Amino acid sequence: MIGCDCATCKSTDPRDKRLRPSIFIEPDDGIKLLVDAGPDLRAQALAHDLRRIDAIVFTHGHADHILGLDEIRRYNHMLHSAMACYGDAATIADIRRMFAYIFDPATPKGGGLPMIKTFTLAGPFCVGQSEIVPVPVMHGTRQILGLRIGRFAYLTDCSGIPDSSMGLLEDLDVLVLDALRERPHPTHFNLSEAVDTAARIAPRQAYFTHMCHDLQHEATCARLPAGMQLAYDGLVLEC
Repeated sequence: MIGCDCATCKSTDPRDKRLRPSIFIEPDDGIKLLVDAGPDLRAQALAHDLRRIDAIVFTHGHADHILGLDEIRRYNHMLHSAMACYGDAATIADIRRMFAYIFDPATPKGGGLPMIKTFTLAGPFCVGQSEIVPVPVMHGTRQILGLRIGRFAYLTDCSGIPDSSMGLLEDLDVLVLDALRERPHPTHFNLSEAVDTAARIAPRQAYFTHMCHDLQHEATCARLPAGMQLAYDGLVLEC
């Protein structure tokens, strides 16, 4: 947190150094899939040597999840192709509004423009051989998308899961779920709500994401129930 001297912000534990939430998925068929492209995308791609991205799935159109979109110019150049970008109708509209210059034929091309193809989701879809199932969740009053691939599910930025979505979350090996802080918040699960929701879904392992500096990694994990812990930047999971 800018200008903060709290224990988490001053921590020497690398797991307390958090960039904006995003995940990188590599299915067995070799496709490279990015979920969200926040303003830290360049730093994340350099830190983890992400040399290829074939498609991006956006959970929603808030700044901390889309503002790195311009960085895909480098992937366009390396892969000689446009980037497929998937999201619900509201998210695609957010992207087209926030990055209007990308879609404006009058924009000068001298500095380079991202080449993207947007696809509006209406249900399950495939990237390569992998079926991705959108999981509608509530982010305050806005419905956004989580996703499920096989027995893995990713639900960031949520404050509620409709009953109609719970059936999409059965028999999971790994669940990644929003858990912002201790105190209640209008648009995110707090930690106790995340614990209760994870217990209800009952994956084999639950990881919490999108934490703010209220939650120190080691101290928080020490008091979580078995099968639940905080995720951290650079965490690698095999599902």
